[in-house]
Amino acid sequence: MPTTRPTKAWEVMMRGNARFVAGEPQHPRQDVERRESLAHVQKPDVVLFGCADSRLAAEIIFDKGLGDLFVVRNAGQVISDSVIGSIEYAVGVLEVPLIVVLGHDECGAVRAAIDSISPDAPLLSPYINGLIQQIVPAVRRVPGGAGNDPAVIDAIEVGREHLRDTVAELLERSELVSDAVARGVLGIVGANYKLLEGTAVPDIIIGNISTTDTGAK
Repeated sequence: MPTTRPTKAWEVMMRGNARFVAGEPQHPRQDVERRESLAHVQKPDVVLFGCADSRLAAEIIFDKGLGDLFVVRNAGQVISDSVIGSIEYAVGVLEVPLIVVLGHDECGAVRAAIDSISPDAPLLSPYINGLIQQIVPAVRRVPGGAGNDPAVIDAIEVGREHLRDTVAELLERSELVSDAVARGVLGIVGANYKLLEGTAVPDIIIGNISTTDTGAK
């Protein structure tokens, strides 16, 4: 049965981000009592899959506390088996009602993917190259991406395309996630974080989430 939990979880995330942007964080649920209450159980409200960039500290950006977020991160927020398994654990076992996929501007992985299309691009290690090759399809779709000149490509547009690709791939590869969305018990928000402003701006919303008062465009 559909539930209001995804909408409520996203609204709380947006309120926390607004406090962070305003410089008025509450730092909730970070005391000794909260730590002790979580020693043997967890019940997070949100699974956040984001880039591993050091500037994307999830609990700080959204003014959350211990046990509030189930966080999965890697460079460039690219889908992998371990990422899907972790998200499925949060959704299937912990019954988290909301997935937030968080990209950001000035992303090093996005920049590396753009630079990689140049004929004289430096060789990267196989592991780094494996990450950025998952972003290259987004590079190729933006204006100028079909050529070989990284200078004409807008990294923000690439990041937005890659964010949408990530959400689509998660839904395509995870039957557990797509089924939960179809049943109305799970929502997904793809958002872009602006480093200078500190704002998390929703770009794509999927599932049972009301966009009223959520900041979605």
